[in-house]
Amino acid sequence: MDIELARTFLAIVEAGSFVRAAERLNVTQTTVSARVRSLEDQLRRPVFIRNKAGVALTAAGEQFLRFAPTLVQVWERARHQVAVPAGRRAVLAMGGELTLWNPLLLNWMVWMRRNAPDLALQTQVGLSDGLLRQVADGVLDLAVVYSPRQWPGLQVEMLMEETLVLVTTDPSTEGVSDPDYVYVDWGADFAAHHGLNFPQFSNPGLSIGLGPLGLDYVVQVGGTGYFRKRLAQPYLASGRLHLVPHGPEFPLPAYAVYPENAGNDDLESALAGLRAVAQAEEPQPGNGPAPAEAPKASLGHDAGVPIPAE
Repeated sequence: MDIELARTFLAIVEAGSFVRAAERLNVTQTTVSARVRSLEDQLRRPVFIRNKAGVALTAAGEQFLRFAPTLVQVWERARHQVAVPAGRRAVLAMGGELTLWNPLLLNWMVWMRRNAPDLALQTQVGLSDGLLRQVADGVLDLAVVYSPRQWPGLQVEMLMEETLVLVTTDPSTEGVSDPDYVYVDWGADFAAHHGLNFPQFSNPGLSIGLGPLGLDYVVQVGGTGYFRKRLAQPYLASGRLHLVPHGPEFPLPAYAVYPENAGNDDLESALAGLRAVAQAEEPQPGNGPAPAEAPKASLGHDAGVPIPAE
């Protein structure tokens, strides 16, 4: 089977329509329709039913959905393994969200160099949805993200939970308000917590999608914002930043996401390294202040539990 047929099938399932799938694949709708016809000819069964809302899977389509991710993943893994560099035994491809590379994934690469030197590493940074799509397609063996959305065939495991704290350069600041507040987009869960705690504040004058960039901006220009406590700690210790009194703290868990049925020694080595460096970064009892006044909400992911399809 042409692997592009399986890729196109999965894109349609994810997008919910032929039109949106064509946009994501950067091909014409005619090409998408032709691929679906070819797939149905080979399976000798229709896999989609078109309706006003988009498309729905037939019974045959539901069955093919069980195997399509594996087809794509096996092909991508085979393609990676054929390209093993000289002196290495295998290739492992890893992705992470931008704000997770320093220091979690940097420390992971150092750990892998010391503990699995025979593995060639391919690493990249990106946005959560794009990374998850690459894991589902087999382009990446695993990814580390903050808020993994539901995706068929993928498994999620919580690695660590960081804390977002409200800090400011002005000790007299008492809360969240313009013009000096910098809103950092830490994902949908943070947005929900933020909206519940600050319902009166809905239109920030400055919004930034990258935490470290926002932190550097606040330190240089002045202002207030939510940042990872561990990275803000040196500035708090030096007095350049201050905790806002009674500012609620929010959880920011990091998760490893990998194929549901990808049990192999190389992936296990990579996961062991992630668990080790994540544990080393977790705050130890007795070090630092007590947790914040605001309770931390659960994100609803249990470690090692497959993510159900939407």
